[in-house]
Amino acid sequence: MMARMNTHTTPHALALYGIPNCDSVRKARQWLDERHVAYVFHDFKKEGVPADLLPGWLQTVGRDTLINRKGPTWRKLDAAVQASVTSDAAAAAVVQAHSSVIKRPLVVWCDGGVTVGFSPEAFAARATTPVTTPATTPAMGRTHVA
Repeated sequence: MMARMNTHTTPHALALYGIPNCDSVRKARQWLDERHVAYVFHDFKKEGVPADLLPGWLQTVGRDTLINRKGPTWRKLDAAVQASVTSDAAAAAVVQAHSSVIKRPLVVWCDGGVTVGFSPEAFAARATTPVTTPATTPAMGRTHVA
């Protein structure tokens, strides 16, 4: 799923959001590293979900795409919590409390496009020329130069 949004990234700063031990995140990072694509990695477990970016993600990709309803975190949630996710505000509250419900990886591409999930074909279509001088903003976490 790809859409565009206005983010706090600087031009040419690809941002990858997720959890390091997630298989899809590991595959995405490996794919980017092998192609020497610079990116900023934001670890949801250590840094939380950026509250200032979450509304834009929900508006851009939609709560049904952003929330992984097939994952173990979602399945472990109380049925009442699951049933409460009927609006973006409710989805944001659940995501803030349980960051692992976000489908991963979430990528904000250099042009502002947003994708959720990993596939080599989708990344190949989106990836641009390697960036050798990435920038980091406080809301985005570590810079990684492959």
